[in-house]
Amino acid sequence: MSKKLKIYLAGPDVFEVKALKKGEQLKELCNRFGYKGLFPLDNTLQLNNTPHQNARRIRQANIELIQKADIIMANLNPFRGLEPDSGTVFEVGYAMALGKIVVGYAQDRRSMLKKVQKAQHLPKHATLCNDGKIIEDFDLSHNLMFADILVAKSPKKCLKWLNEHVSLED
Repeated sequence: MSKKLKIYLAGPDVFEVKALKKGEQLKELCNRFGYKGLFPLDNTLQLNNTPHQNARRIRQANIELIQKADIIMANLNPFRGLEPDSGTVFEVGYAMALGKIVVGYAQDRRSMLKKVQKAQHLPKHATLCNDGKIIEDFDLSHNLMFADILVAKSPKKCLKWLNEHVSLED
């Protein structure tokens, strides 16, 4: 009998007003596809220290969940701007360095060039953003360092992709 592979559910979903409900929905979706979801807010922590000490405890607990996981599924939708949540990007890089299976989802798959041009009201031929920096133009929706982990536009489609491409056996 094989065990359920564990999926760490990375993403800014922890910042939703109803984050616990969102986490339960994601974990139930994982369960329907044959996985065990690990949501960052599953951690039970006593956070009665200074804000910096609490932040370190949360980070360490999330790192430990990532280490326990077989797979990381990352919500790479924009968060507070055009780019994904920086904490999620850290978790993706950390998991990749550990050799974990890492997949992501994002709804907007337009190229970063097109997204920046539209958001900053730039002409279509512009290749510099309003800060005078070059806009990455590899026809990718996200930074080239992790754009290839994007396999779907939603968590459900991401889990479907996993079932088609990853063995559920130990």
